[in-house]
Amino acid sequence: MSNIIKNFLRDEEGATAIEYGLIAGLIAVAIMTTVGLLGKELDTLFTSILNKLKGTP
Repeated sequence: MSNIIKNFLRDEEGATAIEYGLIAGLIAVAIMTTVGLLGKELDTLFTSILNKLKGTP
């Protein structure tokens, strides 16, 4: 029985999966933040280009 407990305490596969999950979550948050910030600027840029193509000031 003590061997089972020792093996369980040494097993790091679960910790690795959790670490990868946290990294993936942080990357997702960074992407959403960047897209959110750039989205507003791109909307302004494309609106300006559209107005120039239409001939409106």
